[in-house]
Amino acid sequence: MLKLKPTLLLKHFPSSSLQLSSYSTSSYLNSHLHSFLSTNTSSSTLQSHALIITSGNSDNNIFIASKLMSLYAFFNRPHFSTRVFDSLSIPEKDIFLWNSIIKSHFSNGNYSESFEYYLKMRLSNTPPNDFTIPMVVSACAELRWEVCGRYVHGLVSKSGLFVENSVVGSSFVYMYAKCGSIGDACLVFDEIIVKDVVAWTALVIGYVQNGESEKGLECLRDMHRVAKDGEVMPNFRTLVGGLQACGNLCALNEGKCLHGFLVKTGLGFYPAVQSSVLSMYSGCGSVGDSYASFSEVVDKDIISWTSIIGVNARFGFMKECLDMFWEMQVNGLCADGILICSILLGFGNFMSVRDGKAFHGLIVRRNFVLDQHVQNALLSMYCKFGLISIAEKLFIIISNHSKDSWNIMVHGYCKMGQEAKAIELFKEMQQLGIEIDLNSLVSMIFSCSQLGAIHIGRSLHCQIVKSYMVDNISIANSLIDMYGRSGNLTIAWRIFNQTEKDVITWNAMMSAYTRYGHFSEAIALFDQMILENVIPNLATMLTVLSACSHLASWEKGEKIHCYIKEAGYELCQSLATALIDMYAKCGQIEKSRELFNSMKEKDVVSWNVMISGYGMHGDAKSGFQIFQQMEESNIKPNDLTFLSLLNSCAHAGLVEEGKFLFSRMEHYSIKPNLKHYACIVDLLGRSGNLQEAEALVMSMPILPDGGVWGALLSACVVHNEIEMGIRIAKRAIDSDPDNDGYYILISNMYSTMGWWEEAKQAREIMKERGVGKKAGWSAM
Repeated sequence: MLKLKPTLLLKHFPSSSLQLSSYSTSSYLNSHLHSFLSTNTSSSTLQSHALIITSGNSDNNIFIASKLMSLYAFFNRPHFSTRVFDSLSIPEKDIFLWNSIIKSHFSNGNYSESFEYYLKMRLSNTPPNDFTIPMVVSACAELRWEVCGRYVHGLVSKSGLFVENSVVGSSFVYMYAKCGSIGDACLVFDEIIVKDVVAWTALVIGYVQNGESEKGLECLRDMHRVAKDGEVMPNFRTLVGGLQACGNLCALNEGKCLHGFLVKTGLGFYPAVQSSVLSMYSGCGSVGDSYASFSEVVDKDIISWTSIIGVNARFGFMKECLDMFWEMQVNGLCADGILICSILLGFGNFMSVRDGKAFHGLIVRRNFVLDQHVQNALLSMYCKFGLISIAEKLFIIISNHSKDSWNIMVHGYCKMGQEAKAIELFKEMQQLGIEIDLNSLVSMIFSCSQLGAIHIGRSLHCQIVKSYMVDNISIANSLIDMYGRSGNLTIAWRIFNQTEKDVITWNAMMSAYTRYGHFSEAIALFDQMILENVIPNLATMLTVLSACSHLASWEKGEKIHCYIKEAGYELCQSLATALIDMYAKCGQIEKSRELFNSMKEKDVVSWNVMISGYGMHGDAKSGFQIFQQMEESNIKPNDLTFLSLLNSCAHAGLVEEGKFLFSRMEHYSIKPNLKHYACIVDLLGRSGNLQEAEALVMSMPILPDGGVWGALLSACVVHNEIEMGIRIAKRAIDSDPDNDGYYILISNMYSTMGWWEEAKQAREIMKERGVGKKAGWSAM
């Protein structure tokens, strides 16, 4: 029995405990020491420690030292545990003491210190046991020290501890999963002979945390399948991992099955489980189930409120979001940054401009959290609203810009068509060494494409290659589009061949070919796409039909139409309109009309294409009839409608109809542009109404361009109105002195009149002004 010396410290104890007549001194001190070591207050622990020191039992009693270290660890004072351990005068500390000091630091989150003491233990030649290893390995997991964990794994494999205890194996599963090596975690799991619930849970949660939620659910199913006599039944932690996997995968049916299993097994009363069920339904987007789960949560914490408010915000139920926000305040909970962000993102995604502004004012007035996440959410919201000026002001006010703040602004500028500002901000980011994210990089490439800033685009391409991001499909697609728009089809084709392709990749390359007149190559690429079993989308079909239209390839267009029918594509307005245009340009106007009549709903583009088709075929009257049907269908025509009609009238010589249509534009509040004037002048000129045509040109509210003057001059030549033509040509030259056609026309007119000097003078003026005659060319 432990023998203690009586000391003066006994006077500090209650008098009722000092009945020395009934007990021996030794028995009394041992009894009193036992009561202190069983205490649950920090001050009593200190008194107990003082008694031990003064009684001379502090430097050699292993049990007392271990108990003190445990108590100090319990009261979050691991540094006192360290002092107790270091003060021991025992030459060789046993495994019990080493485990006590390692546990003391581990339980208080001092993972590096716990591992440090493990190393000291190894240096003292004290072998670890199955209690040491799980703590040390878990410390490596929390610190993400995979190399150190592998070192411990090697030692354990040699010592045979792995085979003896499944807890040791489970700790390695946890460590490898935590460090991102889920493959190694799975290998360790397979090596465990007797797999308990801890091992299964470690693997399930490991899969989920490493983004392999589907495998996590498969693992949970396997666990349930091999369960025997309830020995390996999932516990609530296992099921929390499964619920998280269902939420990540939006696997609502599987989530409901797990929820039913929780209710059946009686595990649903754990607060963590209730919160996980709510998070799962929120992640799956099931608003009704989320409400039901939320009502079952007994202690609704900030996470529960965030889940239910977040799912409502995701589906645009912003009134419900605000109602619950106020209810939460009434219940005494203060909103954190994550909850505020979810509401702000909801306002932004559903364009609730007025409510979003009001909520911004509220969080400022009420002094809610305005951390970086909230500031970025505000920037994102205003950028989505299109209020880029407010976003700019917020960006200037923010003192410490995060990487996300810069990227949100770059993306916002691009979205609002302010590509120049986006490029300037990107340059500033580069100077400050701020990393650009994927979305902003794609936006920057698009900005360079829109502005024609190919040099900056090439610099971006170099940066992408250096950072090994060129394999990203979104970036590759953006680069193909940029080079395609700038005419660098060779580089676009090279990137196309080097990257992994999705349907957008094929579309970008086809669009590039179509844009620069390589229609045959675009159609060939579509054929290759079908051979490689890539399913085209609507954009693909519109692009390839446009290529067929330009080539007037009726045979190829017919085949594509058959493919559309066989593949079961819905004949939407845009696709039907593209087919009508293709057949019309391929000379199959009857087929176009048949498709047009079969359309259930027609927009203004559909009507315009049909009118234009009849115009191309010289059937102005049918085009005019279509226009009348259009008006009767209450479809408002636009400027392109009247341009097609006027063109048709000009080629068919329908003067009165053309005049009526030109005046009809005013009824629809459409102001004629230069192309409309060129058409009506051409119509009047072709019919010999030159005086009326000239009067119209002179009364134009906008300055005539080459198209208008050219139409009038051509009419003068056709009707041999030379003097009028010379007068018009002089005005045309004054308005457009670089147009070689005007000089040649006036020179020819002078020659016709026999005015050779004037003709020679016109040619000399052309030479003096540096206007060269363009070479003619033929498509034959």
